[in-house]
Amino acid sequence: MLLSLGKVYRNWLQFYALIVFVGLIAGLGAILFRELIAIFHNIFFYGQFSIFYDVLKHAAPSPWGLGIIIIPVIGAALVAFLVKHFAPEAKGHGVPEVMDAIYYHKGIVRPVVAVIKALASSISIGSGGSVGREGPIMQIGSAFGSTIGQWVRVADWERITLIACGAGGGIAATFNTPFGGILFALEIMLPELSARTIIPVCIATAIATYTSYLYFGSAPFIPFATHAVLQMHLFQICSYLILSLILGLASAVFIQAIYVAEDIFDIIPGNYYSRHMLGMLLLGVSMYLMMREFGHYYIQGVGYATIIDVLAETLTHPGFLLFLAILKLIDTAITLGSGGSGGVFSPLLFIGATLGGSFTGIANYFFPEMQMNLQLGALVGMASMVGASTGAVLTAIMMTAELINDFTIILPLMITVAIAYATRRALMKDSVYTLKLSRRGHPIPDSLTSRLHVMHG
Repeated sequence: MLLSLGKVYRNWLQFYALIVFVGLIAGLGAILFRELIAIFHNIFFYGQFSIFYDVLKHAAPSPWGLGIIIIPVIGAALVAFLVKHFAPEAKGHGVPEVMDAIYYHKGIVRPVVAVIKALASSISIGSGGSVGREGPIMQIGSAFGSTIGQWVRVADWERITLIACGAGGGIAATFNTPFGGILFALEIMLPELSARTIIPVCIATAIATYTSYLYFGSAPFIPFATHAVLQMHLFQICSYLILSLILGLASAVFIQAIYVAEDIFDIIPGNYYSRHMLGMLLLGVSMYLMMREFGHYYIQGVGYATIIDVLAETLTHPGFLLFLAILKLIDTAITLGSGGSGGVFSPLLFIGATLGGSFTGIANYFFPEMQMNLQLGALVGMASMVGASTGAVLTAIMMTAELINDFTIILPLMITVAIAYATRRALMKDSVYTLKLSRRGHPIPDSLTSRLHVMHG
């Protein structure tokens, strides 16, 4: 009996030691990945080796002038080489591949995926690709968790939990959103919600976040005060509900656009290299024209600077905001559809902020007495686009509040995100993550009870 208890305690001690290690690696991985993006951005855009890159500010004009059009094409060639020869799983936005590993491959993710995903996504983002960094860091963290679970040879459920620890920790460390990281792991990654899975994710996410604090500091990701939630009358509330319906529709359009673009590029004559380079050539033209006509690239890379402009009410023209939302959707679909490597969170935040800002601007123009808050419209747009498109409703609500460190917006977001998500579900069942797997013949169960078989063993 005593020997049996001793073995149990040793197993638990080993498991929690692995959890701490995964949290630490996820935090360090997030730091390294962000610096890789900075290095490649500075090399591609300015011909300099530097780790300084403030993503919250617009990139300065590149000295290459018209030559900037070729930069994404060069990046595409490098990404295609890495993905084709070393890790096909690194293609795309990453989350579906991890979900596929959890539900269909017992949580087995090849160790090389972490390295190739980090390189391919940092090159894709650094050379101007219209994608985000949350999908890559989630896949990188998950690959670390799976690899450690394979080396130590733990049970299937423990390995899958370590994957969720890596995913949640990576997201938390990247955006300084620990609650958002935990909720993402619970909503998207874990097939089972219980003490044995939730507690490890919380521990790993906290360690990853503290690790990132040592390098980036503890300030919120979007560091300025908002005045988003003031007293609202009934007409304003009804207007935000209408905005939620629009955002639900926009989410369905976004999801379909990604995979329609993928189908279009698949039928274009040529190979992976030529198709991806063609797609990024189109994006390069878009970048050049935006800089020439409007003074900023706006849609290149993660696009956080544009989100800051909307929240700071620097960008307020509803027509231009709507134009940016549409262009970002097209460029993201081209980047991912042609074979790029990167996430969808950042593009969804961008599209949501610009759509929400555009809606409030139009409403205030036709009904000036409403005085709708542009910041709240943008924040509603950000949370609703993420929640409706990914299916991670609670993650979207909490993460948006954490990004700006304003938790007074949670209550209105609970309503608007729920309506946007319900609207998208009424139009199409699959999220931007699960549709890829459904097309592959690997559907993900809706209910947790139908997922529990994954955690046996």
